[in-house]
Amino acid sequence: MKIKRTSMLTGIVRTKDLPVTRQQIKEWEAGALIQDAMPNLSDDDREFVKTGIVAEEWAALGGKE
Repeated sequence: MKIKRTSMLTGIVRTKDLPVTRQQIKEWEAGALIQDAMPNLSDDDREFVKTGIVAEEWAALGGKE
């Protein structure tokens, strides 16, 4: 499923094709923890879904790579 997000850090709009279903998105939006609703996603992909931030942005800030 294509997920479009705006980075909370830079304002850059990106779209990623992630292996999630509409049902998983609905569960998360209804209050489930993202790691429970979308256990198949990597930490970086879950961060993208939540905040629009990608790993390269964290690395540029001196965060995790």
